[in-house]
This record gives sequence, structure tokens and C-alpha cells, in this order.
Amino acid sequence: MRDENSADSGSGLRPSRRRFVQAAGLAGVTGLTGLSGCLGGGGGGANEITYGIISPMTGPYGGLAEGQRNGAELAIAHVNENDDIDVEITGVYEDTEADPSTGRRKAQSVVEQDGASYIMGAISSSVALALNEFAKEEEVIYNPGGAAVPITGSNCNEWVFRAETNTAQMAEAVSDFTAENLGTNVWFHIADYAYGESVMQRVEKRMKDGHDINVVGRSRSQLGSTNYNSYVSQIANSDADVAVLGMTGGDLINFVKQAAGQGLKENVNLMSPTMTFAVVRGALGEAAYGTYGGVRYLPSIETGDNQSFVEAYQSEYGSAPDNFARAAYMSIRMTAQGIAEADSTDPAEVKDVLPGLEMDTILGPNQFRDCDHQAMNPVWPGELVAPEGGSGPAAVELGEMIDGADALPDCGELGCTL
Repeated sequence: MRDENSADSGSGLRPSRRRFVQAAGLAGVTGLTGLSGCLGGGGGGANEITYGIISPMTGPYGGLAEGQRNGAELAIAHVNENDDIDVEITGVYEDTEADPSTGRRKAQSVVEQDGASYIMGAISSSVALALNEFAKEEEVIYNPGGAAVPITGSNCNEWVFRAETNTAQMAEAVSDFTAENLGTNVWFHIADYAYGESVMQRVEKRMKDGHDINVVGRSRSQLGSTNYNSYVSQIANSDADVAVLGMTGGDLINFVKQAAGQGLKENVNLMSPTMTFAVVRGALGEAAYGTYGGVRYLPSIETGDNQSFVEAYQSEYGSAPDNFARAAYMSIRMTAQGIAEADSTDPAEVKDVLPGLEMDTILGPNQFRDCDHQAMNPVWPGELVAPEGGSGPAAVELGEMIDGADALPDCGELGCTL
């Protein structure tokens, strides 16, 4: 596999009917260092909006939600400091508890009580799907943090714009690599909710496209489970060469720890689209060595103005950003470009100019695709290896980058035509 810094950063985007928009809030426009103390929101401008940031600070995704909230907070600070965008954003923050009904109730609170006309958040795809419907009903713009295909697929609507990378894009990253390098006798184990189902459907479909694979078994565990020993035993006693895991957060961490403890990695390759997440690698330590994953984002990638973002994030929070910080930051920053393009803070006007609007991002030239409002992000396969020095969280060796335009199936295949 290639070194992660050698990946080509071209985007392969098709031409847009709209003008190209330069990046907001970075690279000499706002200044990226010394941000401490400036993140409290603010007011004063005539064009003021409230952005509701609703993240699962408690529950099974609590370890992922901190980055999402930090990324949103930093994006708000950068947009507010950018003289080229005539808008002042105030952020309000709530906890979805990774529960759809709670998430909808908190979204309603930020809209009705705090006056938010833009919302960003959720990590659970089930929560994100509930917020999709809420955004449509309330006519507010929503940036989902969930990755299941239906969010910008069969459940898409004109108010939803997703900067998070979806499972169809990640299936493109991992499927060929898995079939060609890890094995064709496949066991799927998923967390039993929208994201897990989306992983299984998309990866299986994509692996069967050009590869003779044999699905030797399927299993599902309840979201938030802690004991996976019986599932590990089933996989160990099967003919599986590789187990594809449609899980994330605490579910994936607990599964892989127990699988490593039972010696499953000695005979079965473990692949998960979310295995390379920083919080997963940090929690697993050596248990992650020799596993495989898809890569939505790493701080080390040399795309767009990512290194300026990493510098700013590290300066403010004392750690490197993860994918959830990246997605939140991109969501608000890209949406702010729509506000600048529309010359209006009215979400009804912004939603009409955002589709197809090309702009620079931390992942390079990008856009919310016209037909489904999914950001056209590049993706990579990755192998988790021992870091230099031989101990600590796994490092990630990147495979070949897949351009954003090549990673996304046609909108019709995903169930959305806007």
C-alpha cells in the first residue's frame, strides 16, 4: 500500500453550471492561529443566523460527538471572522443522546426556542433520518452527521445537505480491496440499525460487482451491545476469510477487542468502514493492528486546505481533528458559501443555490451534488499497522485514493433525484 501522503488529491468533479467559490475562513483570510477565546459566538451584524448543533454527547457515540461539536464550533468562529461572508453565526448546542425521538425534540427546541434556521449533527443514522423529516417539515437546512445511504438516498429532500461521507462512497473504497486482498468468503456482522444495514447492503452489492464472493454468514447485534463472544465464535467456526463489520463507536471497539482476545484475527481478516476512526484506533491499541478499514479522513492527508484546518484545530483543542470534526467543519463552512452565493440568510433561498455550487474544502474541490445533495468526497482503503516505535494506537497506511466523482454511484441507483 502507498504511504498516506502520496495519494493523488485530484477531485475529478464534473463542471458545474455555477461559479467556483473560494474557501471560507482559511489561509490568510481569517488567520488560523491564536483562536483561543473567540469561540463564544457573538452578534452585531445585520445578517445573523443561529445554527443548532445537536450531537450525541451521551450514549454509544459520546466518544465521537466531542469532535463533531468542536469542528462545528471552529467552523462558526472561522465564518464569523471571514470578511467575504456577510453573516454572523451563533451556535446553540444540544445532546441527541443517540435517540431519534430525543434528537427530534432537541431539534425542535433549537428551532422554536433559539430561533435556529440551520441545524447540523447526529451521528446515528436513525437519528439523522428523523432529523431529515424534521428539516423538511420546518423548512430549515440540515447537515447530517450520519452515513447511511438513505439520508441522501431514498429519504432525501431539498433541505438536506450532507458533507459526511456515506456508506456507498465507503463501499467503493473497501469493496474491491477486500475481495482482491482479504478474501471472497465473507461474513457480515452489523449493528442492527440503519447504518449497519446500509453497510451490509452497499458493500455486498459492490463486492459482487466484478467479484465471485460467497456470503458464508450474517449476524446482527443490538446497538450498544457489550458482549459479542457468541458472534465471534460463529465467525471463527465458519469458512469466512474476512468479516465485514457494519458497526462504529463503542460497538466496533468492543467487538474487535473481544475478537482479538479470542484469536479471531489469526484466521479471519477484520474489515470495517469505520476501523480507521481515531477514537476506535485509540481505544483498541494493539488489538487494531492487522485490521483494515475505509478512510473518510485523516489529519495527515494533503488535500485542499486540510493542513491549515489541522493547525487551527490543534491550536484550539490540543489534539488532531477526527472525521467527525472534519464533517462538522465542512458542513457549516460549505453551507456558509451558499449564504454568500445567495446573498441571503433565508434557508429557502440558500437551498436553491447550494446544489452544484463548487468550492474549495479541506478535501479539495467539492460540491453538494445537484441530484441528491451529497458531498463528493474522495475515499481510501487503509490497513492498520503498528506505529513507529511499535506500541500505541495503530497507524494507517493508505491505499490508492478514489476521486469523489468515482466514489459515488448515480443518484438513481441510490434512490434520490432532486
